[in-house]
Amino acid sequence: MRAAVPSHPRRIVMIDEPQATAEQLPPYVIEGARSSRSRCKTCRRKINKGSTRIGMLIEGPFGSGYLWHHLNCAARRQFERVEEAYRLQAWNEAKEPPDTLPDLAELGQLRSEAEERRSTRKELPYVEPAPTGRARCKRCAEPIEQGSWRVTLGRLVEFGNQVRTTPIHVHPRCVAAEIDSADCATEREGFGQALRANSGEVSAEQIGTVLAEIGIPS
Repeated sequence: MRAAVPSHPRRIVMIDEPQATAEQLPPYVIEGARSSRSRCKTCRRKINKGSTRIGMLIEGPFGSGYLWHHLNCAARRQFERVEEAYRLQAWNEAKEPPDTLPDLAELGQLRSEAEERRSTRKELPYVEPAPTGRARCKRCAEPIEQGSWRVTLGRLVEFGNQVRTTPIHVHPRCVAAEIDSADCATEREGFGQALRANSGEVSAEQIGTVLAEIGIPS
């Protein structure tokens, strides 16, 4: 069920440029994106013109402005703030209010599904048979054949001024070189023990075979 949005906004706020003070701006704005220039601060993808986005007010060194997110992305990661924006009817602060909005219960379901996925996410590093033959090794760029062993490590990736760990798949033979690279988040010390602990569906004998190919003492 989708809720209709009031056709007449309470006030219009220009928000494309940083403002002088946060006191003059509402904490949230929900609107239809007026261009395709902004990027979602959650998924890092472009927010297409007309897509429903939520702006969250911040104070920066050059004034105050909004960090923009797809509304669905924000619900998955920051549902409490989306809930507050709905309570404040933040669409009334928009220059171009969206025609419709998802019901808050729908957004809450997105949050629940995202939390469930995060709770079942495996700890790094781990080894598993490759489910398809589509992936390529992030070290040597060669395909990882379906059914062959692939090891998942962590790699440090910069997003603006943040550094995150993202999982990457590599051949067992490429693990040692990848671990010694500057942007690898997986440590050599204790690697074998961690691989055994995190690869629950793989037998101890199979993990031993993989470790022998990797060449890092367990």
